[in-house]
Amino acid sequence: MDILLIAFLLIACFYMAWNIGANDLANAMGTSVGSKALTIRQVIIIAGVFEFAGAVLFGGRVTDKIATGIVPLGPVMESNLDTVAVGMLAAILAAGFWVTLATIKNLPVSTSHSIVGAILGFGLVCAYDKVILLSDIHWGVLVSIIASWLLSPLLGGIVAYILFWIIRKKFFSNATETQVAATEKKFIILQIVTACFVAFSHGSNDVANAVAPLSAVLNMYEEFSFPVVSVSFGVLIIGAAGMVLGLAMWGHKVIETIGSQITELTPTRGFSAQFSTAAVVLLCSYIALPISTTHVLVGSVIGVGLAGGLTSVNLKVVKNIVSSWITTVPVSAMTSMFIFIGLSFIFLWIFRSAYPHHLF
Repeated sequence: MDILLIAFLLIACFYMAWNIGANDLANAMGTSVGSKALTIRQVIIIAGVFEFAGAVLFGGRVTDKIATGIVPLGPVMESNLDTVAVGMLAAILAAGFWVTLATIKNLPVSTSHSIVGAILGFGLVCAYDKVILLSDIHWGVLVSIIASWLLSPLLGGIVAYILFWIIRKKFFSNATETQVAATEKKFIILQIVTACFVAFSHGSNDVANAVAPLSAVLNMYEEFSFPVVSVSFGVLIIGAAGMVLGLAMWGHKVIETIGSQITELTPTRGFSAQFSTAAVVLLCSYIALPISTTHVLVGSVIGVGLAGGLTSVNLKVVKNIVSSWITTVPVSAMTSMFIFIGLSFIFLWIFRSAYPHHLF
């Protein structure tokens, strides 16, 4: 059964990575397309190279936090090794389903929100069944992550606002239309550079949303302990490939929302939003804090828009986006709980003769 579970996890991991590419990676690269600095094809090439680099160099830090920092897997493992595998499979599927639905609705949601909420749902079922105590769940870590989700768009917005204000002050004060056009043209090159920066920082933080549950299970079967989750090169390839494929196949839907519906984007505005996003996300990856690239980028785009006046921002679109953010964690958690219970009956109850210490 171990091989069967791992096979399902590999498929689910790729599916989640595909969703990240279609929704979250599209968020990260949407400003480049919205300002017409890059085409979709160029974005896919850039994303493929720099997402992978970010995932390999920094992805392991955040992966460890997501995989083991919220629900204590050791006690669950002692009850039944396969319970952890089934729980992580349920978490990936629940998060993936929610992100798929959001992408259909053209809503940029947080895949970080989704996977953390889904893992929490798995932990709550274990607590209800007394496999672990409710107090065993690392609520302090969860609170710190949620706090970062609230602060990160604010920080991204402030940095983007200040940066774009400086650009306007330096280049656009008393400038003619010809000079403005020339400046915008020069900033296309800078925006391409920041697009690479965003892709690198996104890969470093958000690849964990797809590979962390799989890595935890592989580590469990291999070492039967959870000191640190080791992320293999092959797992990172699955994550990076899935994200790029998702962007190529379906990313255009969310790119349209980020690139044109929140506020008008030009190369200078896009550069300001991208640079602010990448800087905030990469810093958080370095300190192993799983934040939402979506939140930072949307906050940065709003910050850039506010620099041109409140009327420059489409508040209706912003309201819809924020509403989807609020519902992500509870919806992912509830979905994960139901999927976990269903899969537990299928995998653990049916195979109870081989695994007597099952969850139910």
